[in-house]
Amino acid sequence: MAQQEVHLDRERFCCSICVDLLKDPVTTVCGHSYCKSCINTHWDKGEERGSYSCPQCRQTFTPRPVLVRNTMLADSLEELKKTGLQAAPADHCYAGPEDVACDVCTGRKLKALKSCLNCLASYCEKHLQPHLQAAPLKKHKLVEPSEKLQENICSRHDEVMKMFCRTDQQCICYLCSVDEHKDHDTVSAAAERTERQRELGLRRQTIQQRVQDTEKDLKLLQQEEEALNGSADKAVKDSRVRELQERLEQEITELKRKDQELKQLSDTEDHNQFLHNYPSLSPLSGSTHSSSIRIRPLRDFEDVTAAVSQVRGRLQDILSETGTEILQIVSQVDVLLPQPEPETRADFLRYSQEITLDPNTAHKRLLLSEGNRKVTYMSEDQSYSDHPDRFTDWCQVLSRESLTGRCYWEVEVKVRGEVRVAVTYKNISRAGGSRECGFGFNDKSWSLYCNGNSYIFRYNSIRTPVSGPESSRVGVYLDHSAGVLSFYSVSDTMTLLHRVQTTFTQPLYAGVWVYCSGSTAEFCKLK
Repeated sequence: MAQQEVHLDRERFCCSICVDLLKDPVTTVCGHSYCKSCINTHWDKGEERGSYSCPQCRQTFTPRPVLVRNTMLADSLEELKKTGLQAAPADHCYAGPEDVACDVCTGRKLKALKSCLNCLASYCEKHLQPHLQAAPLKKHKLVEPSEKLQENICSRHDEVMKMFCRTDQQCICYLCSVDEHKDHDTVSAAAERTERQRELGLRRQTIQQRVQDTEKDLKLLQQEEEALNGSADKAVKDSRVRELQERLEQEITELKRKDQELKQLSDTEDHNQFLHNYPSLSPLSGSTHSSSIRIRPLRDFEDVTAAVSQVRGRLQDILSETGTEILQIVSQVDVLLPQPEPETRADFLRYSQEITLDPNTAHKRLLLSEGNRKVTYMSEDQSYSDHPDRFTDWCQVLSRESLTGRCYWEVEVKVRGEVRVAVTYKNISRAGGSRECGFGFNDKSWSLYCNGNSYIFRYNSIRTPVSGPESSRVGVYLDHSAGVLSFYSVSDTMTLLHRVQTTFTQPLYAGVWVYCSGSTAEFCKLK
């Protein structure tokens, strides 16, 4: 009985904001009591609105009331503490708004200690005991407390979603796999988690290696800066050492932040939550290409710059006399000089490339129209003749034009299933359904998956989730000689979705993969 009375006293003398015993208690005009610091903090948040309300009864006060210490309540607390009233132990404190509450507790709920993925419920220490003691319940999967357990339930069939549809990129239940996802590429959520966990591990290795390489380059730049400090003032002003140093420091910070984000996802115990959050990972920003930075003595750098500028000038003089035959030579020399990437859409349009699709490469379910610029997925085969260049299993098509130099094009996508915007070497395999034929599943192609509100970049079967504004138009920029391939979301502004820095060994071809009736992709006329 004494313990029950102490419990009731604790209930009466708790602040409803911090859910702990009152400290320096004050009482509002409406009669509710709070810790002085708690109610002041609560009202500070209402300063901009100019009105102040009671957290319990919601009565509003204007102007802000002056709070006075409740001496009687404070004295009563001190007396009750002497009889055994204490603050609740940390492990048994009540759940606040930001906590996961125990699903079994009645009345004021305690904080959950664990969540069960089998029961789809959360338990405080007391109500968790059966899971720790009963043999059948010991087999259940316990994880850190989660508020998102209900997201594991299929809204259509009210079953636990233990499978994953790779075609639609979503978690599903068993009934879904034999119903609306019939004939889709489905696996267990655990199997998909295993594959993506491996990809995530490779991404972390890549990031950690980039951190090491960038830190090495940063150290070299610092040494270069020391050497420049002893040179003439003009040389210091003309150097880009400080700018590069800042860029490298920013990249190191970004890489470490990204690695921590990947680690947190890797530690997620719930397969469904892991798969749900994997596509929403923020993309890794483009590298400053630190590995290509050449740190050399200042005198050597000046000599090379002068020599290149001199050769370029001579070629331009010859060009004025001999005509366009020299253009290619000049462009090759220009590669040695800085080539800024376009920034505005007008800048990109200077390199616009008209793209038409090659009917001999189109899968038989793809209908070409609008002068072979638009492709639509059809439910029946089209009357194409057999051709060795045709994709037989993958719903893909390639451009007629080969792409070298600096090129830019845009693709308008209408998605009811899936569309992938891609570039590829011409020698990509065509026959069969192996990954050697699919855009993004091999080392001969790069693809951006678009489903209307999300993006995924894929190269050599490695998936990279990409975030960006929703848009029906994707811009693709290629600088073949510099090894740069960039995808943009195009609306009123250009938003970079993903950039690739590599070495292209062959001319490239534009391509699209279109799946599901009603999905289309159209290469836009930009001139």
